[in-house]
This record gives sequence, structure tokens and C-alpha cells, in this order.
Amino acid sequence: MSMKTWEKKVLAKPGAPARVAAIEDELRLAAGLTLLREQAGLSQRDLAKRLGVSQPRIAAIERSKNVTVELLEQYVEALGGRLQVTVVKGNKRTTLISPTPRATSTKSVRPVAKKIPAKKTVRRTPAKRARQSA
Repeated sequence: MSMKTWEKKVLAKPGAPARVAAIEDELRLAAGLTLLREQAGLSQRDLAKRLGVSQPRIAAIERSKNVTVELLEQYVEALGGRLQVTVVKGNKRTTLISPTPRATSTKSVRPVAKKIPAKKTVRRTPAKRARQSA
């Protein structure tokens, strides 16, 4: 079976065009995020440091199909940009998320996940307890 024949057969199945379109959207998002990072001259490791996450997390973001708007906003801001989401319906455009004004501080990037330090456990020996209660 030739590739063209196989492609026609696959696309003839119900719902196939919509599935293909969804996959294309995911690939465009992944390629777009990677391109933005590369245009900024940053490696995944560099961007991870800016966001306070690990390099594998950046790789996962760049290939993810379920990226939240908040995460996209943080990713784009770490690259020096601002996210805008606009819906295009015919000739009408509706902006859902406008670029937020940049903070005046030098660090406008919010970390994706805060690192919470482990709680320190103080162990008291019977001798220490006796001295503290005295």
C-alpha cells in the first residue's frame, strides 16, 4: 500500500480530520515554544533556572498538549515577552487575555512552583530535655 493510499484511508475514517487538526495544533505549539526559546538564545536549562523548575520540566512543557494559560504566560514572560490570547471568528477578533503591563521590578517572572524548604526536626536527648526544663 502506498503512503498516499494509506493517508486517504486513514483520513476517510470518521473524526480523523479533527484528530489530525488537533495534533497539528499541538505540534505548532511545541514548535512555537521551542522557537521562542531558541530565538532568545536560551537553552532549556537556562530557561529552567529563570522559571525555578528543572530542565526536564521545560522539555515537558515544550512537548505538552495540556499547557495551561498561566504556564504559557510564565514561559513567555521568562523569555521577555507577554502573552496575548485572541479569538478570531470570521472578521471579528475578541481578545480574551491582554498582555499585562510588566512589573517595574527587575524580576517580573513568577516561579512556576515554589520550593518549600523541608521542616527541620530538632531531636532532644533526655539530657537536653532535663536542662531545658530546669
